[in-house]
Amino acid sequence: MGRHGKSQHQKRARAAAQLRAQEAYASAPHSFVFARGPAGPGVRQLSLDVRRVMEPYTASSLQVRRRNSLKDCVAVAGPLGVSHFLIFSKTEKNVTFRLIRLPGGPTLTFGVTKYSLVRDVVSSLRRHRMHEQQFSHPPLLVLNGFGPHGLHVKLTASVFQNMFPSINVHKVNLNCVKRCLLLSYDPDSQELQFRHYLKVVPVGASRGMKKLLQEKFPNMSRLEDVSELLATGAGLSESEAEPDGEHNVTELPQAYAGRGNMKAEQSAVRLTEIGPRMTLRLIKIQEGVGDGNVLYHSLVHKSEEELRATLATREQKLLLKAERRGKQEQDIKRKKEQREAHRKRSLEGMQLVKPQAMDKGDGDSDAEDPGQPAGAALGSEDEEDEAEYFRQAVGEEPDEDMFPQAKRRRPNKSPGQPDQKIRRGRGQHPKGKFRVAKGKQPRGATTRHFPHSQALGRALASKRPRHKSSAAARA
Repeated sequence: MGRHGKSQHQKRARAAAQLRAQEAYASAPHSFVFARGPAGPGVRQLSLDVRRVMEPYTASSLQVRRRNSLKDCVAVAGPLGVSHFLIFSKTEKNVTFRLIRLPGGPTLTFGVTKYSLVRDVVSSLRRHRMHEQQFSHPPLLVLNGFGPHGLHVKLTASVFQNMFPSINVHKVNLNCVKRCLLLSYDPDSQELQFRHYLKVVPVGASRGMKKLLQEKFPNMSRLEDVSELLATGAGLSESEAEPDGEHNVTELPQAYAGRGNMKAEQSAVRLTEIGPRMTLRLIKIQEGVGDGNVLYHSLVHKSEEELRATLATREQKLLLKAERRGKQEQDIKRKKEQREAHRKRSLEGMQLVKPQAMDKGDGDSDAEDPGQPAGAALGSEDEEDEAEYFRQAVGEEPDEDMFPQAKRRRPNKSPGQPDQKIRRGRGQHPKGKFRVAKGKQPRGATTRHFPHSQALGRALASKRPRHKSSAAARA
């Protein structure tokens, strides 16, 4: 049994062909075709038809929203390798078509005098043969009338040429040429005609042979032999024959797709328009992408003095911009040097402090500060609690030597206001540990919670009123 699958030679040939196709696709110019602003349904459909002409090297499913600016499109076009923008817009008076070369320009602005959509052109034809295979390859660009009529005409022709991949006439494959884009310039009216069409059919055979090649079998009931059909074309009307002549008949250098289009045979080039159709008029040419110096303007003509003044103003603006940019760079450099100097001084100071701390025996200067001892913090909190309890129970500020670490509180009373009365037996410890009963203290309170309870007892005894009988008995 034979081996199944592809051989190593076939795999290598297929990989090399794919690599060549990818390189050719990457090197070809790509384009974005879209409409901007309130263009209306007609102009938007015109942009879609022109996008169809630019296939396959265009974004077929491109969507540009109203909030997207031209800068957004330029930013997206860079990574995708897009080299041209074709932008349609509409004003109250006319339709505008702008052709922009990325990334640095120029920008060509055309006024669309007349246009017809694809559906309008196709509906006017008796028959058309438009299929998807025609759009698998770029169209063949044909320029007519772009002679020595000025630098602006030459620049326009150059921009249109760079929109499509170049063709080597000695190596081109005729089967890749399915469509034709014709740009014809009229120097008298200064208008540019935009047309889109192509077809190739065999010639040199009788009308009967053409019908058989096209698989259209006529009625041969009145013929005695098929040779009569091939020789004379009997039974065929003269309207079925299309006129051919020296103006469109050529000899094919290689076989072409279609019945009867063989190598070294006579074939006719017949053009069938498939649309869209536009009549353009060049308005102006600018240097940059959407802005810049106006190189040519068909409506506004300036004198040499005005042009010099405009150039001087623009040069002054460029000088001011360069000066501001230089100043910004100097400021950034100066701030960076200041930060570096400050960092060096900080490091030097840290290196000087560290040996001094080691000489004093303080240990590592970078060690974490242990903070205040836990016992001292708790003692100060207990004394503050006891001082607060003393204030609530006695109604006076304690002596300074009674609670040395407690903070003295200023009385919150206005001048002339009497002292608050002491509410005996209802005191509560600030921490909420216990409540003091009437005339009693909790067990162990003297030793555990109130180290200064004796002083507090004496102060309470001095404030407590004595009974008359007890005082007399003691006396």
